[in-house]
Amino acid sequence: MLNNWNIRFWEYEFFSSHWLWLMCVLPIAFILPYLLEKTRKGEVKYSRTTKDQMNIGSRWIFFLRQGFILVNVAILSLVIFALAKPFHWSQYDASNKNYKDGIDIILAMDVSLSMLAMDFTPNRLEASKKVAKDFIDGRHGDRIGLVVYAGEAYTACPATLDYSILKKQIDVINGDRIEGGTAIGTGLGTAVSRLRNDSIASKVIILLTDGSNNVGELSPIMAAELARAKNIRVYTIGVGSTGEAASPVITPFGVQYQNMPVEIDEITLMKIAEITNGQYFRATDEKSLKSIYQEIEKLEKRKMEDQHFKSNPPANPEAFLNWAFILAILSWGTKSILFKQNG
Repeated sequence: MLNNWNIRFWEYEFFSSHWLWLMCVLPIAFILPYLLEKTRKGEVKYSRTTKDQMNIGSRWIFFLRQGFILVNVAILSLVIFALAKPFHWSQYDASNKNYKDGIDIILAMDVSLSMLAMDFTPNRLEASKKVAKDFIDGRHGDRIGLVVYAGEAYTACPATLDYSILKKQIDVINGDRIEGGTAIGTGLGTAVSRLRNDSIASKVIILLTDGSNNVGELSPIMAAELARAKNIRVYTIGVGSTGEAASPVITPFGVQYQNMPVEIDEITLMKIAEITNGQYFRATDEKSLKSIYQEIEKLEKRKMEDQHFKSNPPANPEAFLNWAFILAILSWGTKSILFKQNG
């Protein structure tokens, strides 16, 4: 099986990670033999003719010796990884999973006028749409929907597995045909209503805004209480750089851009996340926004694993031991063919 040869250690987690501290001895395992090899002479007997020996040259023999040391260090590192009991979630027996239809996710996105501020490239709204689509591309088997809000809210796309339609809806959303303002409570309440009572146990709302609640009859805290009653976890994201940003302002001469202070009601967003057992994030640029979505993806993956896995996946040290064995055989074989040890 392919996984029995996968030694990309960064893809693994470890049951006994304390063994990894032994990696600290690897430099010593190289330096000491290296110094000994520099002072040792005549301990390797060449098995071929003197002419062959002259052709290969002593310099190559020295490099071969260093190569054997590196191979030994590699074997030691592979054994240490094996002792740490590596495991990979992809190797878990599918019969012990119960993902069913995956997670139900609603993206609640602020499209108010301030989302056109240009502290993101080209502005907050377009950057948020781009990162949201990247997030969708990374999901598999999850029903994802889209709620758009400003002074009011509407469902741009109900929860669906057809990600192509969802992304097309994200492409076209804007605040041109929606009442002005920022109704965070209304947006969250609409998103809550889109997650059915018969939905699967894992239900998530990702609420994104760049301001504070200033319109709407439903307060953000009341909407959060509704989400908690339906066992919905809400991740809140505040979008906007620190300080001031070039923001659109409606004037008698049309929309103009002026440097305006970035004001995000982080206290309310934190409270929403706390009430619903979610988490609050602050995105000050597109890179941090993308990392936030990646962090949410990791958090949800872990929660699903905690909820559905009946036992831990099996440790898989075989991949590391297989390569350690192969390197040991190759090293021994090379020495046996090219050299004879003095005895």
